[in-house]
Order: sequence, then C-alpha cells, then structure tokens
Amino acid sequence: MKVYTSEKIRNVVLLGHGSCGKTTLVEAMAYSTGIIKRQGKVEEGNTISDYDKEEQKRLFSISTTLVPIEYEDIKINFLDTPGYFDFVGEVEEAMAAADAAVIVVSAKSGVEVGTIKAWEYCEKYNLPRLFFVTDMDVDNASFSEVVDQLVELYGNKIAPFHVPIRENEKFVGFVNVVKMAGRKFTTGSNYEECEIPEYVMENLSKFREILLEAVAETNEELMDKYFSGEEFTQQEISQALRTNVIDGSVVPVLIGSGINAQGTTMLMQAIEKYFPDPTKKTISGKNVNTGEVFEGNYDASKPFSARVFKTIADPFIGKFSLFKVCSGVLKNDTPLYNTNKDTDEKANKIYVLRGKEQMEVSELHAGDIGALGKLSETVTGDTLSTKANPIQYDPIELSTPYTYVRYKTKNKGDDDKVSQALAKLMDEDLTLKVVNDTENRQTLLYGIGEQHIDVAVSKLFSKYKVEIEVMKPRVPYRETIRKKSSVRGKHKKQSGGHGQYGDVAMEFEPSGDLETAYVFEEKIFGGAVPKNYFPAVEKGIADSVLKGPLAGYPVVGIKATLVDGSYHPVDSSEMAFRLATILAFKQGFMEASPVLLEPIVSLKVVVPDKFTGDIMGDLNKRRGRVLGMNPVNGKQEIVADIPLSELHGYSTDLRSMTGGIGEYSYEFSRYEQAPSDVQQKVIEDNAKEEENES
Repeated sequence: MKVYTSEKIRNVVLLGHGSCGKTTLVEAMAYSTGIIKRQGKVEEGNTISDYDKEEQKRLFSISTTLVPIEYEDIKINFLDTPGYFDFVGEVEEAMAAADAAVIVVSAKSGVEVGTIKAWEYCEKYNLPRLFFVTDMDVDNASFSEVVDQLVELYGNKIAPFHVPIRENEKFVGFVNVVKMAGRKFTTGSNYEECEIPEYVMENLSKFREILLEAVAETNEELMDKYFSGEEFTQQEISQALRTNVIDGSVVPVLIGSGINAQGTTMLMQAIEKYFPDPTKKTISGKNVNTGEVFEGNYDASKPFSARVFKTIADPFIGKFSLFKVCSGVLKNDTPLYNTNKDTDEKANKIYVLRGKEQMEVSELHAGDIGALGKLSETVTGDTLSTKANPIQYDPIELSTPYTYVRYKTKNKGDDDKVSQALAKLMDEDLTLKVVNDTENRQTLLYGIGEQHIDVAVSKLFSKYKVEIEVMKPRVPYRETIRKKSSVRGKHKKQSGGHGQYGDVAMEFEPSGDLETAYVFEEKIFGGAVPKNYFPAVEKGIADSVLKGPLAGYPVVGIKATLVDGSYHPVDSSEMAFRLATILAFKQGFMEASPVLLEPIVSLKVVVPDKFTGDIMGDLNKRRGRVLGMNPVNGKQEIVADIPLSELHGYSTDLRSMTGGIGEYSYEFSRYEQAPSDVQQKVIEDNAKEEENES
C-alpha cells in the first residue's frame, strides 16, 4: 500500500445496531474498489472484517476490524465495529481513533436502539457523521419512513441527499437531491444519468425541503434567504454542507444496498468531500520531561507520537498493537519509546492491517492508522514517542464491566494455562476482568454482559484449547453477632509422651465496627493463662473469622475478650490454645444471636422517561429502595439502594425491559442485615455446596 499524507486520509468508524449491515457494506466497498474479486458474505464466514472463528460461528462482529480502502487519491481507514452492546469496549476503542462516523441503518428494520446509541457516541466524541441507509434492495424497504424517524429524533440537522428510484419493485437508482439529477445503476455502484421519474416527485420535493431547511439553519443569511422564498444556488448549498457536516450541524442521509454493492461510490465520494482529514482535528498530550502541554494535532512536521488504541493477541496471526499517529511521521528507523512504561520498544516493520491481512509500509504520516508487531511492554492506551520528546496522551476511556460469573477450570492442572489464556484475552479486550476473591474462595470473570462472557469462554476453548465452567457467583455476605455470650473452650488430648492442653474462657459481643473483622482484648488476672499464650489465642480468633460458623462467610464486627482459662506446665502449647480458642469461637458465636449481613450497592439506571415506571417496579421486586431521579442528557437517572444478590442477570433483564437502551452502574455502599428468609436460603444453599464439594 502506498504512503498517504495527512490531508489524504479519512478515519471513519462504522456504527449501527447489531446485524444492520456494517460488515456487508465494508465488503461492498472493498469489492467496488477492486480490493477483492468476489464479495464475501457474513453467512458464509468469508468477509474481510469477520475473520475470527467466533465471528464466523456466530455470524456477527465481535471485534473492531480495520479495513483501509483506497478511493481515487485518498485512503479511507474504515473501523468496522460490533453492533451488539456487549462489545461496547471495541466501539469505544474505535471512537478514539476515528475522525468521523457512518451510522448504518437497515431500511427493513428502520431506526433501532443501536442507531440511537451510535448517535450518542458521536455526540460524546464530537464526531461529524452521516447516515447510510442500506438494504434498499429489500421489498418492504421504506426510505421515507427512515427519514421521518430521523427527523423526528434529530430535527433540522437531517439532510437527505438521495431519493430511491424503483422499477418493477426493484431498487435501480436514485435522485441526487443536492444536484436534482437522476442516476440509474449500471453495474454495482456505477451509474449513468437518467430522467427523474414522475412518481418520485412527491418524495423528492419533501426531501428537498428537508435538505434546504437543514442548509438554512446553518447561518442567518441563508435563513433570511430561505424565508423570503429565494432559491439557494448550487454553490451555496455545497458550501453550507461542506462546512456544517464537519461541525455536526448537518447530517447527510445516503442510500444503497450493501449486498448488491450499490451506493458505495456515492458514500466514498461523500466521505472524501464532507468528512475532515485528521489535520482538522486536535489532540494534546503532555511532555513528561518538561510537564508542558504538547499539541500534537496530527501535524506531520512535529516530533513523532502515537497512541495505541487496540491490541490484537491472536495465536494464529500474532500480537499487533494498532495505533494512530498523533504527530510526526513514523519510519522503520524511528526509535520507539513507551512513555507510560518508561521503556524502549523495538519495531522492525510497520504494517497496515486490512482484516487479518498484513501489508508492510515504509512510513506512516500523522493521522494515519497502522500496526506494530510483538511490542513487549505496550498495551492499549499507551503512548509511543521518542526519548528526545517523551509525549503522553490520556488513556482511552472504556466502559466498566458490571456483569460477572464465578468460574473453575474444567480439567485439573489447567489453572496456569487458563490464567495465561485469560491474560491474552484481557490484553485484547480491556472490558474483560478477572478478580480473585480469596475471601469467598472463588475466581470471578467480569464482562459487559452475559453474551460477552459467553464469547470469552468460547474463545478460551477455540483459540487456546482450555475449558472453564461458569456458575452463579457466591455473594460476599458477612456474618456478625447481635448479643453477648460467655463460653469456655477446652482442647485436651493425651496420646503418649507430651499431651495437648489449652483452656480459655471468653466473652463475645458486637464491636460496633463492621469495617473490622474483630477486636481482641484480654482481662486475665493472676496468670490463669500465661502472657506468652495471648498471641496464640488471638491467632485462633483470626483463623475463625475467615469462615464463620453460620454459613461459611467472613465474620465482621466482633469483640473477643479472654477473661479466664487454665494451663498445664508441660502439656500446654501455642497450638493447644489456638485450637481451644477456635472451639470457644464456634460455640460463642452461635450463642450470640448470629446474623448474615448482605452487601448493599448504590445503583444508577439511566433510561428514557417512558421506561421509568417499569424500572422502578422491577427494582421494588428486587428489594431495591428507589432514592430519587435526576435528569441526565435528556434521560432519567434512577438512583436506588439494592442488595447485590438481586443484581445477578440484571444486564440481560434491563436490556429486555428497555430494548437495549438502558444502562446501569453501581458501587458498593454498605452491609445490612439480610431478611430472615434470605438468611435461611443462603445457609441451606451453602450447606448443600459444602456437601457437594466434600
């Protein structure tokens, strides 16, 4: 692939609802430009984008794929993202590298939740965008309905550029609304001029009006002209569109058919004409030596710097760090320095990836996207620069995973293999997380949703040949007491030679501090228990609180006082006193009105107004207490306290209640006494689990 200068580059992220046709559209553009001789299909598992076995098996995108396409004298770096919400981390990484977005809408499905989310991403990252309505070849496709839905949502920003032409129920061409000229497809995306058919005039005048309204909104002079009934010149329309698509105040709507490779040429023409090259965007970091702000701004004349936005760790194609050059020019002999890790990195070759294909290039200019293989220390979010100018950019913001499962290795002895394989998956996907919960004797795998975790488990087997079993996680309950008890624990054993003797009298009561496991005191008079055994008694307490007598959970908020005891000058030992204390603890704890404490989290659910009633009703069923509502970006944020145990499976339930638009987050708040029916069930479940494990 040839080297492109910054102004000849467009970095475009493809967004949209799951299965709306993004991957098919990329494939169509690759076919239209001659990159491939035959257009692949998602169902056949032979597209450029979906090269991963999991994607081919499931027939949808799981990872963001880079597909650079050369069109006329520019290079468009397409970032084909997954549409399913569980893979939001992939979308966020792509957004960090994109300068503009194409939101794909299927004409047969219309505007979906994923379309709305795509718009929200563009707003968050301040990206210019256009809509591409695909599937126009489908019988029941209605472009007019899609435009109506978009106008209803986004008002005068929407500017339809095309009106479809149909003959014998087939999509055969379009009218260019900007130029008011008919176009008829010949082969693929190629077209010839044609007369505008009479039957499209009604829609054409409607869409022309919507387009002119969008143009009029762009400045006062045009607004005055529009209201006085004057016609805009072609130049005025084009100039207004060019300026205002870049700042996001006008959003074009184009049409085509991905499966028939129709409309791809117009899309690439629009990308070239209306989308910004990287030099129109800004990015600033910090020079770690001087502490000064470094304005990279995709300027090729400045010192080299780049940010890694994605890592591919594939056992077949190897490890690649995908990066966007933020300033300067990267050449084969550029000395690389990882500012985040304070280490030198060695890059032998510079690649441009197209799906899994690796194309070597001699250099990459500011704003371009490339890949480096086998960097030893570099991870997603790191900055690469030179030691002479060590620049550091902000890390990439990624969604926090809240869904989690407990897992175990299927085959004994596979623990190391599983942890190594998971580490590789987490290198690739920063929204996967493993937590070793030693307190509750479980290892947890966190992801964005259940499908995300399911894919990770499947990848472990297909890529790394290791298997794990997932199950419902143990909730981190706590145990404590509500009353005071006085007990005696005696450990006495005689087995030839020295015996074992330890005897303690102890009092147990609530300490009032649920943050601390225990407080230990001694009130021994007259040396009933020698001082040198006090640490052994405390060690017995420390051992006991790890796994409480009630249901096997850690104990908190207990005060243990050693008040009396006895010893044997020969048979007493630290071990004997420790064991005596453990006996006393078990008995004393169970006599002091033991209770189970459950973790309460502070939950925030963000949904459109119309779902608030359903959400609050559901939270009440889950023993949640709704504390209030706050308006957030045109939606409602519902704040509630809820037991953590009630949130298992919440991600799936919230999606089904809100069609996928709802989002939630939570953080630990405190522990509260669990209701008696919950306590009873937990105790029974744990007894069964202990039985099964023994």
